[in-house]
Amino acid sequence: MNDRLDKEEIQLRLLRLLEKNPELTQRGMTRGIGISLGKVNYCLSELSTQGFIRVERFKNAKNKAAYIYHLTPNGIEAIGKLTFNFLKKRSGNMMT
Repeated sequence: MNDRLDKEEIQLRLLRLLEKNPELTQRGMTRGIGISLGKVNYCLSELSTQGFIRVERFKNAKNKAAYIYHLTPNGIEAIGKLTFNFLKKRSGNMMT
C-alpha cells in the first residue's frame, strides 16, 4: 500500500470500509487500508469530531469492549465529496 496517502484519501477509505462493515475492528481497518493502528485511531477521532461517524460502545459475547461505527448522513455525503475530490486530483495528475 502507498505510504504517502493524504488525509482525504485515508478518510475516504475508512468511510468506505465502515460503510460495508461497521463492526470492523481498528486492527481490521489497519489491514484494510495499510496504515498504522495509531493513525486509524486518530482518523476515527477526526471523523467523529467532523460528524461523519458516530461511535457506539458495546459488549460482545467475550466480555470485551467493542465498538460499532455508524455513518451519519454527513458521513454518507462526505463519501461522495471525497470521491469527487479524489477523482479530480487523480485526473489532474494524469494530465501533467
